[in-house]
Amino acid sequence: MDLPVMPPVKPMLAKSVKDIPPGMQYEAKWDGFRAIVFRDGPELEIGSRTGRPLTRYFPELVGALSARLPARCVVDGEIVIAREGRLDFDALTERIHPADSRVRLLAERTPASFVAFDLLALGDDGLLETPLTDRRALLSRALAGALAPVHLAPATTDPEVARVWFRSYEGAGLDGIVAKPLDLRYRPNERVMFKVKHERTADVVVAGYRFHKSGPIVGSLLLGLHDARGTLQHVGVCAAFPMKRRAELVTELEPLRMESAADHPWAAWAQESAHASARLPGAPSRWSGKKDLSWVPLRPERVCEVAYDHMENGARFRHTARFRRWRPDRTPASCTFDQLEEPVRYDLGQILGH
Repeated sequence: MDLPVMPPVKPMLAKSVKDIPPGMQYEAKWDGFRAIVFRDGPELEIGSRTGRPLTRYFPELVGALSARLPARCVVDGEIVIAREGRLDFDALTERIHPADSRVRLLAERTPASFVAFDLLALGDDGLLETPLTDRRALLSRALAGALAPVHLAPATTDPEVARVWFRSYEGAGLDGIVAKPLDLRYRPNERVMFKVKHERTADVVVAGYRFHKSGPIVGSLLLGLHDARGTLQHVGVCAAFPMKRRAELVTELEPLRMESAADHPWAAWAQESAHASARLPGAPSRWSGKKDLSWVPLRPERVCEVAYDHMENGARFRHTARFRRWRPDRTPASCTFDQLEEPVRYDLGQILGH
């Protein structure tokens, strides 16, 4: 492979802002695996956000990208999987599997798509120093005849259109809006774009915590919600605390600390078989590897309010939640899934143009 921009390349990133900024190019924020595709004739490599190859996990995309991308190019985009007109991140994570036979089986059952939104090189020309508007024009021409599963991400310079997308596209599983300055050069691994994400709040039960990697202070709070049967289900964590606050939380939560998890609602957390019928902390995952998943059980008597982006399959927070405040006015039993807002469904095919 001999391209003007060679792998590995870490993608350009975005910083969070509260409102859609004016005077920019706007795109939907896709909820998938960020990927940079390098093609040099018959050679093709799919690089991840960390720079490591994703190629072996998406064999169906290798052929599709080779057939639909220019002969020599470097394209930034997102790998996604859709089910029933909505993005499915769980199906995507299943692809990161050590067994090639399993990967190929899933490639047939739940094929992935690639949504392109930036161009880093074309032919013999590197485009890192080319303004965004010119890169976008080149990308649009390069993918003018592309067919599924390769798509050109919709883009607009109209902030009112972006606001409509922000409201409606969430129903198809998208994350929000990305705003890019029109004269922006491509800056690998730098947060020079802007993202506006949905934020909702929920009152949740604090049922335990994990220690921080630096020592005996709180690393993350383990959060739960009661299902229709009254069972406390693990729905995620909140973890962004200043170091001083992490130490204070150990003392603050000490009166709730249990000697063991034997009488805790999540007592079966260490049994792999138990995760099939309940949502418990410490679920086995190829992402966790050898990470210590042990936790300190607390009597599930304290409630806090957290902010979150959206729920994954209605079962857990897709990303780490953000602590807002304690809620002494709420009882743990009142913290149920019923309080969660469900976005109106929107067909992903309408976004991708088919």
